[in-house]
Amino acid sequence: MLIDLSKAYNTNQSSSNEFETKVLYFITEWFSESKTVKIQSSGSTGLPKIFDIQKSKMLNSAEMTCDFLGLKEGDLALLCLPIEYISGKMMVVRSILRKLKLKIATTSLNPLENVNEEIDFCAMTPLQVENSLDKIQLIKNLIIGGASVSETLKEKITQSLRPSNPQTKIFETYGMSETLSHIALKQTFPNPEDWFTVFDGVDISLDERGCLKIFAPKLNSEILQTNDLVEINDKKQFRFLGRIDNVINSGGAKIFPEELEKLVKKGISNEVIFLGIEDEKLGQKLVLVIEDSRLDVLDSELENLKDEILSIKFEKSFHKPKEIIFVEQIPRTPNGKVNRLELKKLIKN
Repeated sequence: MLIDLSKAYNTNQSSSNEFETKVLYFITEWFSESKTVKIQSSGSTGLPKIFDIQKSKMLNSAEMTCDFLGLKEGDLALLCLPIEYISGKMMVVRSILRKLKLKIATTSLNPLENVNEEIDFCAMTPLQVENSLDKIQLIKNLIIGGASVSETLKEKITQSLRPSNPQTKIFETYGMSETLSHIALKQTFPNPEDWFTVFDGVDISLDERGCLKIFAPKLNSEILQTNDLVEINDKKQFRFLGRIDNVINSGGAKIFPEELEKLVKKGISNEVIFLGIEDEKLGQKLVLVIEDSRLDVLDSELENLKDEILSIKFEKSFHKPKEIIFVEQIPRTPNGKVNRLELKKLIKN
């Protein structure tokens, strides 16, 4: 389905599947007299919440992204994220604001499967990008959100795009439902960056724990306190270190699992998650969970993979996992984020 939002919206447009029906319903809701729409949080760090958001603030967020990427009227955007969440809704709002043509694809893990034309703008999860590398050159501006972009995926993106030298620009996002999608971007391709750069109109600071505080009055009237440990420089940029509620205290040493996951993913393509499991002696025992669907048939290969990980030169001796556990599938929320709480329950059973 293609919705041309550079023209007057056709309220009689028909859908061919459930996803298209939901998108059309949201657009109708957007053009209603109500000044707010309902947003559902992802539930990746707790129970999902539903709350009302002012349309005017969503338009402010959309303008920040559109201006940053230089999107213009008539450009073609691709929607392949669930419309229930802020990520999908904001793709529609950006298209409405900038009068884009909006192509409705699929929320599957391979959203470009039936796409053959050039796309000016798209947002995907890392898993969707992983499965779209053969066509990623079709997209001029791609933003990746929902989870961090692994070093392995960054390398795969570079290998896929360098030979054709396309005009593609890819950015990793930072944001949450309360900030109406992202408030900062860092480039992944063609010029990889280590620091997120916040949009104009957004101020950042640290609390006493070293966690990020966000003041973005155009998006939210309150100062947003996150549980994200970051480092801030003098250029309105920050570097993500990890979530404080994910920090593992093992034998009195604080361990940032996201930093270790980034290191391990430089060498293997599997999804990996470090967890702290209760331990009488250490308080929390460092455990590495590896996702691999080959559990029943390739035990020897899995043992080799385990040996490869244990041979990694970790910065500290206590960064080496005390135990490595393989699971066929790591639990995820409906929008693709790893659900650490459910994973911890899974490996305890």
